[in-house]
Amino acid sequence: MRRNARRMRRYGVQPVAMIDDLEFAPLVIAGIARLVWRYRSELAPLIVAASVLLNGVILRRWFPEWWSTVLISAIGMAAALVVWGRWANLPRPIERGYAAFTTAFVGTWLTLATYIGPFTPPLPAVLGITSLVLAVPWWAHRRRRARVRVERTLAAWPDIAQAVGLAGSRIQSAMVDLWGYRFRLGLGVGQTVEDAVNAVPRLESALGTTRGGVRVLPVASKKANRADVRVIETDPHADAIVWPGPSITSITQPAKLGLFEDGAPVRVPLLRRHGLFAGMSGAGKSGGVNVLLGDLTACQDVILWAVDLKRGMELLPWMSCIDRLATTPQEAEALLADAVVILDGRADDLTRRGERVWEPSPDRPALIIVIDEYAELASEAPRAITYADSIARRGRAPAVNLIAATQRPSKDAMGKSAVRSQMDVRLCFRVREPRDGDLVLGQGMVKAGWHPHKLDAPGKFLISSPEHDIPRRARTYLLDDEGVRATAERHAEHRPPLDEVSAQALLRAAEMPVMPPQPTVQPSPRHARDSAAREAEETLTATLRQAPSDGVSIGDLIRATGMRRTWVYQRLQELGRVRQVEQVARGRWRALPEVHDL
Repeated sequence: MRRNARRMRRYGVQPVAMIDDLEFAPLVIAGIARLVWRYRSELAPLIVAASVLLNGVILRRWFPEWWSTVLISAIGMAAALVVWGRWANLPRPIERGYAAFTTAFVGTWLTLATYIGPFTPPLPAVLGITSLVLAVPWWAHRRRRARVRVERTLAAWPDIAQAVGLAGSRIQSAMVDLWGYRFRLGLGVGQTVEDAVNAVPRLESALGTTRGGVRVLPVASKKANRADVRVIETDPHADAIVWPGPSITSITQPAKLGLFEDGAPVRVPLLRRHGLFAGMSGAGKSGGVNVLLGDLTACQDVILWAVDLKRGMELLPWMSCIDRLATTPQEAEALLADAVVILDGRADDLTRRGERVWEPSPDRPALIIVIDEYAELASEAPRAITYADSIARRGRAPAVNLIAATQRPSKDAMGKSAVRSQMDVRLCFRVREPRDGDLVLGQGMVKAGWHPHKLDAPGKFLISSPEHDIPRRARTYLLDDEGVRATAERHAEHRPPLDEVSAQALLRAAEMPVMPPQPTVQPSPRHARDSAAREAEETLTATLRQAPSDGVSIGDLIRATGMRRTWVYQRLQELGRVRQVEQVARGRWRALPEVHDL
């Protein structure tokens, strides 16, 4: 009995009084099964070899005619592992090769066992020796050993959860990758993802990771009682990622700006969207803008304009691909004013065509305006901010969009306009303080787990857009000065010309007299106006009186008066406030019937 008790303690079974030898055998089996389960990863090659032998016996006994099917299936599976093995968590070629060779060997052995018998010499010896040879890479593989270590760490999760303040949570699944491991966490009753985010420092201590090595993210299904926890043991973004070349040939395709920590590409649709690149000096904004320009210059349905008030220091290398570059406040103001003219011209064209959006093509390209250091524009060219605000609010449908880069997009830096609120694609590089993260990404984002102040290398960023609502860290590609020069030279000869609609709008605007802004007051004959303005007002009045029942278009009023679109709109708004004119349809106006003297 004493000897039996010692045996039971050795196998983790508590001794029980009055146990005889007949009851001891099941306890020994249970202890062996527990050891096999605990060391199942180490014993996997031997278990697989025994399984192959058993399958060979079954195939030979009951399905001997299946030998050709087994061979074809093995060849197909081996080829699939070579081609698509990365989707089966085999990212490295040597791993895919090992898996394919093992599959091919097992298939070949089973084919011979089915055809001539599993115990026909030398098949048993070949199976035993080859299994041991193939077991050596398995036993030595880093990820297998890491998986065992992770499983044993997570086996203690109930104690860890109690220590970090997540009592009642449980591990639902776990996976080891090249850079660490991740697991799905089922939260306890009443716990939220925000609770798990707040517990990150305690999780780092309990799991024994480095500071900043734990990420807690909401799950893709957006279930409130689930969270994805990722433990980074080897930073996948420790080194810069070389730009592989343009990823798109049309603005209708999503641009690839970098890679997430799991190796997935950061793809962002930019058509009819405004973008904001923000972060402190040296965080990698300029590098991100260069990567974006590398993709946009490869598109033959995009016209690029740019504003760089550093006298062109940042964007001048792209000059051969940029149709227009402003390097002074006066040039910036003129450029944005012309962009508004193009916007209005395209809007009129869409109205005439009965269309709602401008579809980019080489003949009708989108217009994207890149503004580097937007804060300089707000301080040195305040009038330009008015034009930028108009583009931000009205530019989506006519495909006239802004990409702004700035260090800190405060209200002062953005010119107290609505530009920032219209930016629905935001790349936030490292910021100095947590509150700056809320300033870039939106109020409350830092509390929700977006921590751009913890980014620790140039080029690392968080992206917020309609497609990216989870705080996943990413890093932009590295496109150095030599790469910028070579890319610009290669793409320069394929740049599209400005479309006819936009060119005609600019031509008409250049021929119109430039009027000083009029005060927004009710019209009165006592106001002093010069002869040109008075004549234009009289023409406007006559045209509105003669308008048919469906009104006259803005374009016709512009041509009749010879004034700019902004002047015409301002006068129509003044007259509408005193109930002298009315808007009968989108872009069409007429004088009220009862009014005889405007």
